[in-house]
Amino acid sequence: MSGTTSPGPGVPSRAEYCVIACAEAWRDGGEILASPMGLIPSAGARLAKRTFAPDLLLTDGEAMIVDLDGTVEGWLPYRKHLELVTGGRRHVMMGASQIDRYGNQNISCVGDWAKPARQLLGVRGAPVNTLNNPTSYWIPRHSRRVFVEKVDMVCGVGYDHAAGAPYHRVPRVVSDLGVFDFATPDRTMRLVSVHPGVAVDQVRAATGFDLVIGDEVPYTREPTAAELRLIREVIDPGNTRAGEVPV
Repeated sequence: MSGTTSPGPGVPSRAEYCVIACAEAWRDGGEILASPMGLIPSAGARLAKRTFAPDLLLTDGEAMIVDLDGTVEGWLPYRKHLELVTGGRRHVMMGASQIDRYGNQNISCVGDWAKPARQLLGVRGAPVNTLNNPTSYWIPRHSRRVFVEKVDMVCGVGYDHAAGAPYHRVPRVVSDLGVFDFATPDRTMRLVSVHPGVAVDQVRAATGFDLVIGDEVPYTREPTAAELRLIREVIDPGNTRAGEVPV
């Protein structure tokens, strides 16, 4: 299917489909640490914990493990954090300035590293994240500038550079257009679903490489009534999600 109509009043917004798609990254993860980076991934992680992933661990972003209401449940010293990071017991959802068909991510620079056209965040912890624990990605503006044939610098490690890394895995990529994974024989990016209102050809045109696309591409699953209530009334009552995905 390929959606072409805009959602009417009372139905989930594009941003809410994105929250659902991000939440699904942590399904069946068990008791692992979620490290969502960004507004919509954070909403997704909190939704997952409130519904189908109750064992998921959340932090205050510093050194505490917290419950959904902010109650401190435990201390997470740096040494313990490193144990989780390097032992496959954390699932990060990062952003990407560039990402390619194998899931290599760039957040460092655009152009040659020695003389970049644009300086970005820097490599930061991306190599450690991606080689040592599952890492997904959230991209709020799907375009050919982000989904590129080859990243200008490998920060987050993709499948073609991860030989021998036992905990490396890129479970999913979520954008404002759809959901993607790497469940293909050569571990290249596959279109899993499109959000309602998005056509497959729209995704193809906004991607700078050939995606693996099946004959039938479903829509991203709808939030249940309970999930929609949680998103709108509990997790993000101020609708800040619409600022990131305004469609």
